[in-house]
Amino acid sequence: MRKRVLITGANGQLGWELKKSAPADIDIIDLDSTALDIRNQVQVKKVINETFPDVVINGAAYTAVDKAEQEPELAYAVNAMGAGNLAVVAHALGVRLIHLSTDFVFDGRKSKPYLPDDLPNPLGVYGASKLEGERLVTDLTQGQALILRTSWVYSIHGQNFVKTMLELMREREKLSVISDQVGTPTWAKGLAQTIWRLVWLPQLHGIYCWTDAGVASWYDFAVAIQQEALRTRLLERTVAIRPIVSDGFQTAARRPAYSVLDKTKTYSDLNVDPIHWRTSLSQFFEDIKEQEN
Repeated sequence: MRKRVLITGANGQLGWELKKSAPADIDIIDLDSTALDIRNQVQVKKVINETFPDVVINGAAYTAVDKAEQEPELAYAVNAMGAGNLAVVAHALGVRLIHLSTDFVFDGRKSKPYLPDDLPNPLGVYGASKLEGERLVTDLTQGQALILRTSWVYSIHGQNFVKTMLELMREREKLSVISDQVGTPTWAKGLAQTIWRLVWLPQLHGIYCWTDAGVASWYDFAVAIQQEALRTRLLERTVAIRPIVSDGFQTAARRPAYSVLDKTKTYSDLNVDPIHWRTSLSQFFEDIKEQEN
């Protein structure tokens, strides 16, 4: 049996990977923000009524963490009210909703991985707006939606930490990278493959987490990026990378110091094994090398 799946935010990192990795038995309706502005409930209702998908994957989000501090109304309009609009319409029409969220709903004061039912406490507008989106999605679908929290996402498509680091390493002699913020990198390709598994498990609902396995600081991540870039000859020379603490690198928004997510429930319910972030990063560099060649 085939499924029709509507993807919002289809030109983002995740949306691009979802389109690229879609199984043969999935019919995709991929819409970017110009085709579907989730802030507009009338438009949301019209589009879902006309396309009538089996599942909506909400990958649309306002993700400019620092800029959100100056644009809270826009962040809430997309991340909270937009998610709510999708939830209202999807629930009314009997359409399943898979909604993407973030590790930024936590304050980072915990010292072991965050469970799905741990108490959120966001530090900034971005995290708060995403948390409000989670609450609206849960309430307006009467708990029938699936919320998937993830973190530190990167892809060949779009701009992200891996591609930024690679560009800077090609341009500069040395870099300084924060070493006291700890989380887990997530390859969008693996995240997309996990979501496609979830599409075929309609009995699952509530909050789940997915990142790659393991733990890293941004400094650890940068060092690994350089190692992979050198291995694949996408970088011709070694660049000095210096660890710094976040107090010495001021940003508009505060970040959680520790935001590792516990994926135990996801591994169990999907019957999948963990993939370490270094393994994913290595595979990513093989892909990017093929693309650049």
